[in-house]
Amino acid sequence: MATGADHGLKKIVWQRIKDTIIADCKKWNILILDDFTTRLLSSCCKMSDLMSEGITILENLFKNREPVPDMKAIYFMAPTVECIDAFINDFKPKPKYKAAYVFFTDYCPDELFDKMKKNCAKHIKKCKEINISFLPQEAQVFTCENPEAFRKIYSEVSQDREKMLEKIADQIVTLCATLDEYPGVRYKRESTPGYGKMLAELVDNKLARHYELDEITTKKEKTPAQLLIVDRALDPVSPILHELTYQAMAYDLIPINDNTYQYKMKDGSKKEALLNEEDELWVKLRHMHIAEVTEQIPKLVKDISASRGEKQQGDGKITIGALSQLMKKMPAFRKQVTQKTVHLHLAEDLMGHFQKNVEKLCKAEQDLAVGADAEGQKVKDPMRTLLPVLLHQHDTTDKIRAVLLYIFSLNGTTAENLNKLIQNVKIEDKDGYIQNWNQLGVPILSSSNYSRKVARRDRSEQETYNVSRWTPVIKDIMEDAVENKLDVKDWPYQSECPSAWNGSRAVSARQKHKGSSPADMKSGSRLIIFFLGGVSYSEMRCAYEVTNANKSCEVIIGSTHILTPRSLLEDIYNLGKKPMETFTIEEGRV
Repeated sequence: MATGADHGLKKIVWQRIKDTIIADCKKWNILILDDFTTRLLSSCCKMSDLMSEGITILENLFKNREPVPDMKAIYFMAPTVECIDAFINDFKPKPKYKAAYVFFTDYCPDELFDKMKKNCAKHIKKCKEINISFLPQEAQVFTCENPEAFRKIYSEVSQDREKMLEKIADQIVTLCATLDEYPGVRYKRESTPGYGKMLAELVDNKLARHYELDEITTKKEKTPAQLLIVDRALDPVSPILHELTYQAMAYDLIPINDNTYQYKMKDGSKKEALLNEEDELWVKLRHMHIAEVTEQIPKLVKDISASRGEKQQGDGKITIGALSQLMKKMPAFRKQVTQKTVHLHLAEDLMGHFQKNVEKLCKAEQDLAVGADAEGQKVKDPMRTLLPVLLHQHDTTDKIRAVLLYIFSLNGTTAENLNKLIQNVKIEDKDGYIQNWNQLGVPILSSSNYSRKVARRDRSEQETYNVSRWTPVIKDIMEDAVENKLDVKDWPYQSECPSAWNGSRAVSARQKHKGSSPADMKSGSRLIIFFLGGVSYSEMRCAYEVTNANKSCEVIIGSTHILTPRSLLEDIYNLGKKPMETFTIEEGRV
């Protein structure tokens, strides 16, 4: 089972790149990348990994480069017009390199392949499609690295919807190919506006075509895996709430760009730290509740003090052997102390935000989301829950989030009440932050015909914090899928069902579905979740929690991009804009 320790998806992708690109070109040490493949390699390996494989020169496809006519070059790029044109320019009129070994992230359209062959055939020694056009973000998380997909799919004025869905489907197919899975594809029936069903159909057809074209002698059968296509509108609550687990809280409350956290030391100097799976402490803490993380802080402080004390101790007599051992341990020692220092600062930073502002919001948000208070009493008048938030000096963004949770709790409100709320928050000229949710199929007005209420698992017996009672809807769906209790009427298969996930081994959509225990499934099966329209950090966490609770199945979750509450609100607002008219939330106001 893949874990954060071996970086799961990242390890699989890196191994595939080594096996399909580097192993074929062991003698050539120039690797030329486009912007996407640069991010792809950065996500799964370090420069030292490349150097150990014989790659010593990395170049950008789109930048001017000095010719090296006596050396051969490896090109790893996406099959796009821009990349093909840049490649041709490297060999016209005079070749920069002795020869080219070309590797595409996925299927290269015939017209682009023919264009490349027509202009550069004599220089190309190898051309291959390796099927990796997604980014492994974490051990169990991937993205299509495509945040613009949100507007292109959900905007009512979009002219690129079908093209974008095709591109996403191609990317999902490369994920399945990388994992060597041929899953049964499922989607949520009766979801509005129905883009999930469209994507499921595209993915299923492309998977069938991919495995028919694959270089194998026999047709590949379905593997014991499921792929669920989930529309963002299924759960609008989770990405809007203030989540209090460490990772989700950090990306919500602190400006973290490219996973880089900036903090100040006591002497006023600024430091930067990468929050990724190379940081073992980050992997350990990221899904813990902030209350549990703060319990770790005294221990971290003690460890740092003890480590510094050890470093300073000694009677001045150090043998050559002892010095040698100390030198070997120093890099690891420094790394551990640095990690502990980073998380000491980050946890204190988050607690400062919590105590200043977030704590006051959480009770109201949780009551609205769950529909009951911490004692289990039903919220009879959601407006009474919302009012204290509106009357307090919270920033406009936090008020918008609370208003949305209020509307979601009622499955839509009246036009008169909506106008009053918009006026109260003072966003009359920017009401798209609220109104545009209807383009996702989320009811904003109670006159809407479609209800988004879904049956939830009873978790009342589970221990939790009063300010963290909400569980993302996707966790229910993951658990039902793993336990084979996901109703085929609500989640039909796009085509055939893999037998390992079929409780009765032959269930049609017209028959009543019977559940089966996880033990009935083959060991090592996978559940792949794809969120159309972005995935939140709290939903990513659920993939790890369900995997850890059910050792027979690994849950992998992905989306077009990763959401924060603020970035989602920007996406929603921009649905009402033309492509060049985008707007960004500023800190504290909109």
